[in-house]
Amino acid sequence: MRSIEQLKNASLITAIKTPYQANGEIDLNAYDQLVLAQIDAGVDGIVVGGTTGEGQLMNWEEHLMLIAHSVAKFSDKLIIVGNTGSNNTREAIKATQYGFATGMDAALQINPYYGRSSIAGVKEHLSRVLALGPAFIYNVPGRTGQDLTPEILIPFASHPNFIGIKECAGNERIADYERQGIACWSGNDDEAHDARHLFGSHGVISVTSNLVPNIMRQLMDKSNPALNTHTQPLINWLFCEPNPIAINTALMMTGAVKPVFRLPYVPLTHSQREIGLSLMSELDVNELVGGKANHLSDDAFILTA
Repeated sequence: MRSIEQLKNASLITAIKTPYQANGEIDLNAYDQLVLAQIDAGVDGIVVGGTTGEGQLMNWEEHLMLIAHSVAKFSDKLIIVGNTGSNNTREAIKATQYGFATGMDAALQINPYYGRSSIAGVKEHLSRVLALGPAFIYNVPGRTGQDLTPEILIPFASHPNFIGIKECAGNERIADYERQGIACWSGNDDEAHDARHLFGSHGVISVTSNLVPNIMRQLMDKSNPALNTHTQPLINWLFCEPNPIAINTALMMTGAVKPVFRLPYVPLTHSQREIGLSLMSELDVNELVGGKANHLSDDAFILTA
């Protein structure tokens, strides 16, 4: 297991996509190829079974299997972060214990969503999961319906297992945390370049790097406003519907994964796919995981439950 300081040095972590076979089961061969593409591009780590990886659509057996598989195959080359958070504290504890038992480097922990708790309950939840091992705390109010404000999180910054925050509440908050010595990773790809080079973030936990890891690597390594501006239309398209709908569609269009969706996610519409095809066609084919993007008809997609 890597140290907290080693984990803080990771500037580009990919929230890796989970691909499926035609029968709806996880496609480990395709998954391995996706991860190898991240390694080749110099990505520092992956989040396994996050929102992008559709942990919310997996049972815990699948979820923990994929974390264990990732550790066994890739932990010598990548930081392995297991998304073992839950809105159920008991489940989060059990999953996190299993994740660390299989060798993951860190957990991604989230505040209880949907069945929201009081602030006191949120604090107790975070205390219980932080006690288990190194963790990134994920603040994404748009999905949880509850903002983890500085008043909630700052007291946890001194915890020995606290790595930092994946923050989706904007760059001003990231800058404020970083000025206090609290490590932050942007959770918004469109803001990540400026978060890193203008607001002092440690990096990004990225969706876009599934598709263009080399470009995201460049954007984290060095200030490059021109490249950032050039990449913004693609990033915006990748979030034209709730994530991970567009990144799934894009990787299917490049042939990186089979065109299989687990419901309730469905492909982008024909017109949305045409926009994406145009944007991806502007890039060097070597920048795209999977290769050249191609048109896919509506009947090319398989929807599984």
